[in-house]
Amino acid sequence: MSNIKCTTLRFNIDKPLDRQAWEYLHSMDKDEFKSYSHAVAMAVTEYFKRYYRRKDDPYFETREREERFVEQIVNAVENGVEKALPSFLAACFTKMVMPYSAAPTINITNNNDNDVSADDIDMDFVGG
Repeated sequence: MSNIKCTTLRFNIDKPLDRQAWEYLHSMDKDEFKSYSHAVAMAVTEYFKRYYRRKDDPYFETREREERFVEQIVNAVENGVEKALPSFLAACFTKMVMPYSAAPTINITNNNDNDVSADDIDMDFVGG
């Protein structure tokens, strides 16, 4: 004998929250969600898991936001390194291939053409 519990759900389409839930259920991907019961069970479980976790740990959401922020910073740094790496490696290989005595001398002067200002840095990750 199977251990199945039955319940009835009613959605008042005049209420925005009920209408949205109804629309989600009727537009869900049938390959991912096998049935309405499966979708509702997943949603209710996630909702209450999050609810009780937030209740037990008032800083849970803050830590989640911080983790997303750190991830955005890491991605921004990775992208910056990825863009700068080819020219850095080219300079390293040039010095390795060319004997030191044959290497051209480079005169570095500060003409402010290479200065990077805060406007040049992609800060999209800060706004979240």
